[in-house]
Amino acid sequence: MTVNSSGSELLRQLRGERLTTTEVLYYMPDHPALLQRFLWQTLDLAPDFPRVHRFLDFWRAEIEAVIHSVTVSAAGLMAPARLEVSRSVGVLN
Repeated sequence: MTVNSSGSELLRQLRGERLTTTEVLYYMPDHPALLQRFLWQTLDLAPDFPRVHRFLDFWRAEIEAVIHSVTVSAAGLMAPARLEVSRSVGVLN
């Protein structure tokens, strides 16, 4: 039986993995005053985030850029999409 990627992602979410966004602020050693941003999304297990830790370990070992800070956020449980209707409309001149 073959499972497509969306099916395997659903299985991972049913096992408790959540959409996780990682923001890495970093700088190159030759330009320490210039902060750059890298965003990465994956499915991971909160609160330990093993995939994020493997990614950061790889970064430290293989990439010359120096990590300034890391922010990790994860979506909650799977839920249906919500639609909100706006009752006001603005005018932009």
